[in-house]
Amino acid sequence: MKKYLSSFLVLFLLWVFVGGTNTAELILGGIVAAILSYVISDYLNISIGTRSITQLGIFIIMYIPVLTIELIKANLDVAKRVLDPNLPLNPGFVKVPTHIKNDLGKLTLANSITLTPGTLSIDADEENVYIHWIDVKGQSPEDYQTQVSSKFEKILGRIFND
Repeated sequence: MKKYLSSFLVLFLLWVFVGGTNTAELILGGIVAAILSYVISDYLNISIGTRSITQLGIFIIMYIPVLTIELIKANLDVAKRVLDPNLPLNPGFVKVPTHIKNDLGKLTLANSITLTPGTLSIDADEENVYIHWIDVKGQSPEDYQTQVSSKFEKILGRIFND
């Protein structure tokens, strides 16, 4: 029952966020969320508690702005490289160590890296994320972590490792 309520709440809030607050849309969203929650709740591994709400708040208030700034900086860097072919490229695969042990946290980190232009997460294991990087800077995995993921990890560590 807790999985059903958690999935209903997530789906309904997503519906409200995307669809608006018109009364007819809220009713339809509630019906759709109820049916989908019934169908998928057995397959989900989520439940929402007080800690989840705190995590969501930290994610929205702290992580989204950092991710947005990093996306803008990376987009500008890639655009500059496209417009000026004389800029050097140093593509390569690198191993970036991570302190995040939670699977969802590591997935969020890998997706954030992939969303950032110029980097693509390829794989992850218990201690590392492997990425392809358009312009490798640094000589060691710790250098790569500083350049690629440290800003993301500081916040994601607070959300997922607590």
